[in-house]
Amino acid sequence: MRSMFAERIETDPRTLPDTQEAERTALEQWLDWHRLTLAVKCAGLDDAQLRTASAPPSDLNLLGLVRHMAEVERGWFRRVLTGEEVGWIYSTEEDRDRDIHVTDEDTWEEAYATWQAEIEQARANAAGRGLDDLSVGRHRSGQTFNLRWIYLHMIEEYARHNGHADLIRERIDGATGD
Repeated sequence: MRSMFAERIETDPRTLPDTQEAERTALEQWLDWHRLTLAVKCAGLDDAQLRTASAPPSDLNLLGLVRHMAEVERGWFRRVLTGEEVGWIYSTEEDRDRDIHVTDEDTWEEAYATWQAEIEQARANAAGRGLDDLSVGRHRSGQTFNLRWIYLHMIEEYARHNGHADLIRERIDGATGD
């Protein structure tokens, strides 16, 4: 009998980034690697499992992480990079962590579609810019950032949360992996 991990590896859609690529391509490949890693961590689970919190008292869950990353994509690639004035997707003034605080009405289908739409918009917004180009908008700190910094930050953000996702997934069904 094959393990769940072996099954997941055979269907894993990720391709390791090329070791000989130019800087921009390498950054984009690593960011896509980490985006796909979060999707792989969520694969095969139903909505109830995706809402399962990591361990009390934390309410961190896989569905919430996907929703959070949709917010992060929107924040960095729309608000900061292009200066677009867009609202929050999930967060509210009353609950700044509403992206993580999921309810029984929150679904994978909606969260995944929203996350993918934000990723596509992020790619479009970055496409015409150079790595040294500064953002049009400003972060809440008041700073501007070049596209290189935003890519590096997004890779770091996904890598950190993918570590969380790995632990949450292992708690749900024992599946672990890259």
